[in-house]
Amino acid sequence: MEPGKRRIYESPPRREGAWRAVRPAETVDAGQPRGDRFGRQGPDQGYALRLVSNFKDKVLLAPGEQLDDAVAGCVAVAMKRASLIGRAPVVHDLTAAFTIWGYLDESPADELVAVRKRLFEEVSSDHHYLERREIVDAVPDDVLRKPHKTIADEHAKDWRSLLRLPSADAH
Repeated sequence: MEPGKRRIYESPPRREGAWRAVRPAETVDAGQPRGDRFGRQGPDQGYALRLVSNFKDKVLLAPGEQLDDAVAGCVAVAMKRASLIGRAPVVHDLTAAFTIWGYLDESPADELVAVRKRLFEEVSSDHHYLERREIVDAVPDDVLRKPHKTIADEHAKDWRSLLRLPSADAH
């Protein structure tokens, strides 16, 4: 730039034709990618991490279980529930997730605790994303679409009805 000349904004040259999403990473026309292990996208999912502080004194752990692992797995389930409905997470999503996995139950079934211990162990570590996905994928979409009170009633009757687990885990 020449000394004494003031620099001003200039628009780039006009391009002919309409803009189109043609680069590989563009998702405007196709939407978010879907597939195994992609999870579910939803608005403001991180809000579940703020809401979970309301549950830390309510979560009931069996000996050998860690609160951070229970929170990591259940927050992921809560975010899936919220995204299925198309909204940000609310307290009822967390209630549903903790109920499904028996963390709000004063006397959960021994079988459920055994399944939980195996699935939830160390999932709070970022290195265990696939294990966290296994927890989320064990809860069918149709279960998560139910009201949280219905989920609680069904958990009390038969916790297995809320989960899709290999038969070896449930026995």
